[in-house]
Amino acid sequence: MHVAQLSLHDFRSYAEVDVALEPGMTAFVGPNGQGKTNLVEAIDYVAAMRSHRVAADAPLVRAGAEHAVVRVGAVRDGRNALVEIEINPGRANRARLNKSSLPRTRDLLGVLRVVLFAPEDLALVKGDPSDRRHFLDDLLVAQAPRFAGVRQDYDRVLKQRNTLLKTAGLARRSRQSSGDPLATLDAWDDHLARTGAELLAARLSLVDALQPHVAAAYAKVASQASPGRDQATLTYKPSWELPPERPSREVLTAALLAEVARRRDDEIDRGISLVGPHRDDVTLAVGSLPAKGYASHGEAWSFALALRLASFELLRSDGDDPVLILDDVFAELDTDRRDRLAEMVAGAEQVLVTAAVPKDVPELLAGARYDVMEGEVRRVR
Repeated sequence: MHVAQLSLHDFRSYAEVDVALEPGMTAFVGPNGQGKTNLVEAIDYVAAMRSHRVAADAPLVRAGAEHAVVRVGAVRDGRNALVEIEINPGRANRARLNKSSLPRTRDLLGVLRVVLFAPEDLALVKGDPSDRRHFLDDLLVAQAPRFAGVRQDYDRVLKQRNTLLKTAGLARRSRQSSGDPLATLDAWDDHLARTGAELLAARLSLVDALQPHVAAAYAKVASQASPGRDQATLTYKPSWELPPERPSREVLTAALLAEVARRRDDEIDRGISLVGPHRDDVTLAVGSLPAKGYASHGEAWSFALALRLASFELLRSDGDDPVLILDDVFAELDTDRRDRLAEMVAGAEQVLVTAAVPKDVPELLAGARYDVMEGEVRRVR
């Protein structure tokens, strides 16, 4: 899989830009603040339906414009696909595939698969549990787009259930009858258990599948680490005690429902759901110590990079390389780590790199180059 064409209209700093791309290595080079990351962000947005830099869509639209349009021409197994997203802050976005409108933007998921590593990924190691949950869920969606619906269903159930818990708590504190909200809550408990168990089962399987890839990638990136600091592991950390062994989805559903019932009084008192995938975490460890709080900056950077490289290997195991994007990665690495990383990704069908200066791009990744300056993207021959 590779991107053959990128066209932007009123996206970020670009009024209009049209870039033809090829398989292999491509570098976007230019000083910071000139728009290099905006280009790769647009490609990733088409694949993930959200930005890796901001939570809302409004910053993606150029100042003074009403909406932005991103068009990506993708090639997969010799077949062309034209993907188009119209970004409308405050309103529903619009999606088109091969010039035909789609009922939902999420129907585009899976058409283009991208793995992007960026400086923001340090949050996977040093940030909140929500960063690691999003990482797992985004990878699940990349593997199987139907999980976008599962995640959306779970979020909807969680929101409704939290509203009922707050209502029941207010009724309890004011000594009014809480029969109606509690009766309704039973039904939402069941919904939470079913959708939560499906999401949880998928995450558990994903962590198992990722582990060997993470370990291998980290060992290569950090090959000169001291003994005991060259091993990376990840372990799923649920918000409640799971049944023993590897439980089925049906067993997880029953167990989650029982745990929700056990914690109901606490949840009503606090007005929030205390059990479920939305409270889970992933423990990352370097050697025998948790990465968060113990890993050095270099170790955290290497671990975050290993998570993305592992994602790439897992997705390509399906028989099709995703597009690999390395956004401002090499400036943080010494020469040895740059060369090792370049060796690891050189065989990918398409690698897009951003760098402030040409010397930051390893020789092994030399290929097409575009200079990015003051809103212009110019091919260097």
